[in-house]
Amino acid sequence: MTVGNLKLGVDIVSAHNLLPKDGQGSSSAFVELCFDGQRYRTTIKEKDLNPVWNESFYFNISDPSILHSLTLDGYIYNNIKATQARSFLGKVSINGTSFVPYSDAVVLHYPLEKRGIFSRVRGELGLKVYITDDPSIKSSIPVSTAEETQVNPESVHIPASNTVSHVKAETRHTFHHLPNPNSSQQQHRSPAAALPHHVTKYRVDEMKAAEPQPPKLVRMYSASSAQPVDYALKETSPFLGGGRVVGGRVVRTDRTAAGTYDLVEKMHFLFVRVVKARELPAMDVTGSLDPYVEVKIGNYKGVTKHIEKQQNPVWNVVFAFSKERMQASVLEVVVKDKDLVKDDFVGFVRFDLNEIPMRVPPDSPLAPEWYRLEDKKGEKIKGELMLAVWIGTQADEAFPDAWHSDAATPIDSTAAASSLIRSKVYHAPRLWYVRVNVVEAQDLVLTEKSRFPDAYVKAQIGNQVMRTKPVQARNFNPLWNEDLYFVAAEPFEDHLILTVEDRVAPGKDEIIGRIIIPLSMVEKRADDRIIHSRWFNLEKPVVVDIDQLKKDKFSSKLHLRVCLDGGYHVLDESTHYSSDLRPTAKQLWKPPIGILELGILNAVGLHPMKTRDGKGTSDTYCVAKYGHKWVRTRTIVDNLFPKYNEQYTWEVFDPATVLTVGVFDNSQLGDKGSNGNKDVKIGKVRIRISTLETGRIYTHSYPLLVLHPSGVKKMGEIHLAIRFTCISFVNMLYMYSLPLLPKMHYVRPFTVMQLDMLRHQAVNIVAARLGRAEPPLRKEVVEYMSDVDSHLWSMRRSKANFFRLMSVFSGLFAVGKWFGDICMWKNPVTTVLVHLLFLMLAFFPELILPTIFLYMFLIGIWNFRYRPRYPPHMNTKISQAEAVHPDELDEEFDTFPTSRNPDLVRMRYDRLRSVAGRIQTVVGDIATQGERVQSLLSWRDPRATALFITFCLIAAVVLYVTPFQVILALAGIYMMRHPRFRYRLPSVPINFFRRLPARSDSML
Repeated sequence: MTVGNLKLGVDIVSAHNLLPKDGQGSSSAFVELCFDGQRYRTTIKEKDLNPVWNESFYFNISDPSILHSLTLDGYIYNNIKATQARSFLGKVSINGTSFVPYSDAVVLHYPLEKRGIFSRVRGELGLKVYITDDPSIKSSIPVSTAEETQVNPESVHIPASNTVSHVKAETRHTFHHLPNPNSSQQQHRSPAAALPHHVTKYRVDEMKAAEPQPPKLVRMYSASSAQPVDYALKETSPFLGGGRVVGGRVVRTDRTAAGTYDLVEKMHFLFVRVVKARELPAMDVTGSLDPYVEVKIGNYKGVTKHIEKQQNPVWNVVFAFSKERMQASVLEVVVKDKDLVKDDFVGFVRFDLNEIPMRVPPDSPLAPEWYRLEDKKGEKIKGELMLAVWIGTQADEAFPDAWHSDAATPIDSTAAASSLIRSKVYHAPRLWYVRVNVVEAQDLVLTEKSRFPDAYVKAQIGNQVMRTKPVQARNFNPLWNEDLYFVAAEPFEDHLILTVEDRVAPGKDEIIGRIIIPLSMVEKRADDRIIHSRWFNLEKPVVVDIDQLKKDKFSSKLHLRVCLDGGYHVLDESTHYSSDLRPTAKQLWKPPIGILELGILNAVGLHPMKTRDGKGTSDTYCVAKYGHKWVRTRTIVDNLFPKYNEQYTWEVFDPATVLTVGVFDNSQLGDKGSNGNKDVKIGKVRIRISTLETGRIYTHSYPLLVLHPSGVKKMGEIHLAIRFTCISFVNMLYMYSLPLLPKMHYVRPFTVMQLDMLRHQAVNIVAARLGRAEPPLRKEVVEYMSDVDSHLWSMRRSKANFFRLMSVFSGLFAVGKWFGDICMWKNPVTTVLVHLLFLMLAFFPELILPTIFLYMFLIGIWNFRYRPRYPPHMNTKISQAEAVHPDELDEEFDTFPTSRNPDLVRMRYDRLRSVAGRIQTVVGDIATQGERVQSLLSWRDPRATALFITFCLIAAVVLYVTPFQVILALAGIYMMRHPRFRYRLPSVPINFFRRLPARSDSML
């Protein structure tokens, strides 16, 4: 196949509800198409506001590698016969990322857009845009050629019906979308790259009047991203519940209203609710029965748990079978008797799939009915089974708790295994900071009466332990006045336990007394008001019984201030990726500003994470985290291309928050792999809410990039649909003026060490609570989603941050280089213009600030055209993950504390000392320059200070008698003087400054 055969086909079908422009309530419309320097025009439809053309045009694609950056523009004009002129009716612009093969193309009605601010348009234009490589199709005749030869326009264009029949004659056509040859080479190519999904190839199959195939992925390039194309974000145009998504907007082809689940592809399931049975016949010799139900359709089978010795059992279990996988036409619900050797057949009920009703919410749930059991001969027997059978979608209320056939495991189909693979919505516990102010103790009683105590207080909540500093008092009333901080979660299950201990000898401590305070009794506060202190009686440590502790008191007391601080936001994740910034106290919460909707569609090209039956496979599920709400999709078993199609919703309280979506492999099914029973991370995606446009649907395929000890790897792709809807636009704008964190973080801030310690404790508490749910959200999943290791040292991350800093200052460096060129007169015309501009600003200084702000406004307006149209994603080049040294990666994946051999640790320590030495030198140089500024007036160098103060006196007199504008103009002209008047040696002020003394002479 040659690249020259590639063509862009455009079928112009019709327009609807155009604006009348001929003064008689009508318009004579025609369409003009522009693409890649080519221009074609349709025929003119006289006096018709709803014209129908059904004409086709074909554009040559000169360079397929830049197809994504090209735009197809369609203009509708009204033809004015009298003056041979035309008036504008509207336009449509379609980006190259939306072009699809012919087999995926459908007619879409695009709303007409304005050409300018004062344009007035209305209506829609129906187009079908596709790519073909059929060599027999010739490109259309351009407008200029058609006008010169005066060919009848009807003969120039090919009707759409002929095109369809022509394409049917071909069996299969293939065309390649070539990547940009200038882009960097792909690195770390994984075995999954050989899968069909990762080959950048589009096929145009023979035309069939069937439902649209799954959308092909279209590559998206970023001008600032030079990472491999395979790691880039891809925009898609899937057909979701609300219609096909094109450019972030839903284009409805059937004009039907969207349902509740409009961000996922509609999937149909056969639901079977097994409620109970009655009067089942006895099967054992003893007259008892251990019944269970087996639901079978084709090769899929669902089994309820068996109930021992019960002829009237109750199950109330729902089974869901994916309709697209069903190959049978009969549903069988079999009742069996559990036996040690072989289960006995009791009876069954059959259903014809063609007679099962369809149910779509908000229809009422289908009422279960009693069905008489039949034997294998088809005769009615004793016993009845209550069932409800219907066909529904994932919007059904029974969907989350159902046993799913696409998530069923052939290894273990028990109820315990099914609970590990179902979808679940979790709510993280509400966290509080516990502030314990240990003031003093009174009348401590020691075993040795001959010495004063060396006492400290140990406080404990659950697994969190904190200690005050030991105080060697000269009496028995030690004073600490020290704050200890903890994290606690509602409902409060742990108590605050304080122990006063005496250090008798090194390594030997003696308990003096103990206090147990239930956290439910502790006072809560939402601001920085003073908490009243209390004296608590210390209880004898020998007594274990709590009731006895309340009776036996002795004279020692402890003075405390204890409170639950609700004015803080408990940081349980990295501050850079926080999904919630609200304080703990609910009375401080502000109303939500919007709604975030997430549709988890599917994953493609996943790497096999385990081996089963001699082949690689994965049992994957997705976890999404935003605020207190965590969601987990059902586990799709034994599938490297799983389809989830589950939709979730969150309330948004702050736009400066991040949604995190992770993909994991379920290791709790069957035999444990090499990783033990830990769920294996496959990758994650972060999406910042403030980068999303309100009301737009973002449908993208995100590469799952994971850093391994061997380097960065692409583990597959996750297909998501995201929409952020604003509830109150004014409140959202007002949020940009508020502090990022609650007030208490600024009134009584924590230190960096305290925040890191409290964040670690908070993550452990959240992981422990979510791990107790059913199915559990395991600790490794919570830690990976919360970026618990983001604060640890990494040479790669340090390099990335340094280059990020250099990128931030690159604009200043560019301005400095430009100003240097101005001073060197490399372009005399530009230099003269800069001189004139400088003189104007020098003599009219009131124009400086307006000029700067107007310049920034114009730059912002200019950049609006090139604004990013997709959320930012992880970039391997920015992360310095492309060419990182293997030893640096091994150091990054090392445990804390280290588990490597001493020689390797010594080498890394020496390397770290070398890097720290350079940083130390830079910091010393900065300090030296500051000390030289201080020494100007310190008389450390008396001659230099005398010269400087003399210069200051002369400068004060000169500046007093000379207008400031003149001084400023002369200084600017001197700075930009011609190179003929410059010297290669440093100037006098620089020489003087460098000779000033600094405190480096006093360094050891």
